[in-house]
Amino acid sequence: MGDYTNMAAYYDVIMTSGYYDYDEIVTQLLQQADFRHVLEIGCGTGLIIEELAKRRPDLEIAGIDLTPAMLGIAQNRLKNFPNVSLAQENVTQMQLSHPYEVAFSYGGVWYFVIDGDKEPFMVSHIPDDAGNWQGLERVAAHIAPGGRLLLGIQGPHHDYAHPISNGMVYGQKIDPHPDGFIKHYFLDDGPQRVMAQTVQYRTYSFAQTLAMLEKMGLHFLSASRQGPQFLAFVKQSA
Repeated sequence: MGDYTNMAAYYDVIMTSGYYDYDEIVTQLLQQADFRHVLEIGCGTGLIIEELAKRRPDLEIAGIDLTPAMLGIAQNRLKNFPNVSLAQENVTQMQLSHPYEVAFSYGGVWYFVIDGDKEPFMVSHIPDDAGNWQGLERVAAHIAPGGRLLLGIQGPHHDYAHPISNGMVYGQKIDPHPDGFIKHYFLDDGPQRVMAQTVQYRTYSFAQTLAMLEKMGLHFLSASRQGPQFLAFVKQSA
């Protein structure tokens, strides 16, 4: 899935420089369903969970991430929220203690890209097909009957480089790949390159995604497409 240790030290400043609207993400998340237990898949440094915990201290919030450096930042950020628990987990082998009414990923492991009126397609940080099946199966196993899986929505990807809030220049270059695409990320401080990494992403058509998730008992909620942040899937009741 790519080593995000290199990015961890700069992740917050990149993400909070207009990359994501965390207030709106949480607003949309809370509007999707009534829930008590929620799981973020690929919580990174805990930015979404922090906003969620501030607004809903009554929730029991869990977050998993694969990268120790990211998780360490999240643990420090969220240490004063007693309703939050974090764990280092590979989603393909995830074994948590109880099911959740809502599990979500916003760019963490899986997300959708929607370009205008074109059909959505799913992007995965897991480059191999077997790993995606295993990961989605483990997620489905941790969603309570009638619960929901929410996957974030992003716009079309393209090459770019622009300044962020600390004055550095953050950018990416995208190359095609037979199973998806490859992103080359970089962060420059003047002439010095302070961060660079390359990540391979796998993509699935909307039809392929629906077929995968339906085999896990997760069915698409078409009404959810009215919101700009998530597509929602509901787990079939037993």
